Parts: sequence; C-alpha cells; structure tokens
Amino acid sequence: MARKITIEPVKRGFEAAPVRIAIADIQPLRLVSDALRKTPKYAQIASSIPEVGIVEPPVVARDHTDAGKYLLLDGHLRIDVLKGMGETEVMCLVSTDDEAFTYNKRVNRLAMIQEHKMILKAIERGVSEERIAKALNVDIAHIKRKRRLLDGICTEAAEILKDKHIGMNTFADLKKMVPMRQIEAAELMVAMNKYTVSYARSLLAATPQTQLVESDKPKRVKGLTDEQVALMERESVNLEREFRIAEQSYGTDHLDLVLTNGYLGALLGNARVVRYLAQYQREILVEFQKLAETESAAA
Repeated sequence: MARKITIEPVKRGFEAAPVRIAIADIQPLRLVSDALRKTPKYAQIASSIPEVGIVEPPVVARDHTDAGKYLLLDGHLRIDVLKGMGETEVMCLVSTDDEAFTYNKRVNRLAMIQEHKMILKAIERGVSEERIAKALNVDIAHIKRKRRLLDGICTEAAEILKDKHIGMNTFADLKKMVPMRQIEAAELMVAMNKYTVSYARSLLAATPQTQLVESDKPKRVKGLTDEQVALMERESVNLEREFRIAEQSYGTDHLDLVLTNGYLGALLGNARVVRYLAQYQREILVEFQKLAETESAAA
C-alpha cells in the first residue's frame, strides 16, 4: 500500500508584489555616517540611480508594533541617496520574515567575476561601455579591464573564485601562472580566505619557473634576489604540506567558534531586540554587528 505523502506549503520569503512606501515611514536600523558617504561604493550608488534607477529595491519588513511603519532590512545606502535627491517614496520588497539583522547575512554581494559577467551580458544586449561606466561612476578604461577580466584565467580557477571578492590586480598575477598552478593558487586563496594582491604576489613568487606562462624568461620579483625567490619556492612547498595537516583539525576548532557565536547570532536575529538596541544602545548594536559580520566573513 502506497504511503500518503503530505506536502507542506512553502512559505513565501516576500509579499507577492512590491509596495511603494513613503521614505519617512521606513525605520533604518543603522546609521549612514559621513565617512560612509565618502566611499567609492556610495558614489557608485549615487551615480547609478539617476542614470538607471533603482535596480535592486530596498527590502523592508512590516513593523508590527507601529502600524504603517517598516523596518529597513537591506538598502540603507540606497535610501540615504534617495533622501539626498529629495525623493519621498520608493518601491520596496516586503519581507515576510521579521528578521532585522540576519537578512544581510544571507545577501550575496556582487563578486568581481559576477560583475564581469553582468558587464558582458549588458554589452551583449547593446548597452555601451560608456553608459555602463557612467552608471557605475568609473572611468571607461576600468570597464574595459573588467570586460577582459578572465582572459588568460582557466575555467576551473574562475569557477573556484566565482563568488569571491577579489581585486583585478590579483587576477593579473594569476594570469602569469599556467592553468594547473592557477587552480592550486585559487584553492590556497579559498583555504586561507585571503584574496589580496600581496598574497597573490607571494604565491607568484613561490611558483616554480616551469609553472609560469613565460617559463623561458627569468622570474623577477620586485625587492627579492634570485636566492630569496628560490627560498620562497622551497618554503612554499613546506607550507602547503603543513597547511594540509592543520586543515584536518580546522573543522573542530571552527565548530567551537561557531557555537560560541551562536547566541550572539540568535540575539541579532530577534527584530525586537535589534529595534531596542538601535533606539537606546546603538553603540552596543554596532559592536555586536561587527562581531557577527566577522564570523560570517570567516565562514
């Protein structure tokens, strides 16, 4: 006899349709400081909104303690820019999950390779590089570099790094390595959670001559002698061996840290607690968020 299967309804993450909301009715849960308004990210948003509008609507949740009001879960910079432009309303996505802080932990910010693919797709659809540069508030040469980002990067290495936040100069160093070494370097970056230019250059310096694209040319590393480069190559082999050994106990050590951080995550997942801290203990809330974001970034 066949067993009857009960299908539970899937809970919507957002209300069915976006809602146009008065900006005055939206309660931010963190402040946008003057220092943040001077960042390149803020400048990009301020430049792109007049050019292409709001691409990603802010996300809010209904404030059940104050009818007609909303808690801002994601989009603080966008809302701040709109206020500066004199806008009074904005189209928002309304989340059905009343979580104030943890929403942002589930948002995947645009990584370099993802941005590269979006630029290629926009160009394929007929959007000029000049318009893309204007929308992002960058020089057109910057867009051209991003368009050529993966030229010389093997598919496997690109797949490993596809969701990582990496600078363009890091890719420039990877391009000097043969495909197999690119894969090894990408795996080391992920394992060490380090994607800086300096780390990429150290990996390049430790790469044997035979694993370089231009293997017939002597490897020159600024500030290092040939003997020092040779030493780095030997030490790199030893370091990778020791790292593999340490990797075996990493899971247990990291679990201890996750459990310690669990209570803090649960606390920040409570909208009432976050709202109270935002109103009366903002400094404490900021420090709690920094701790939780550090744990999230290390995950």
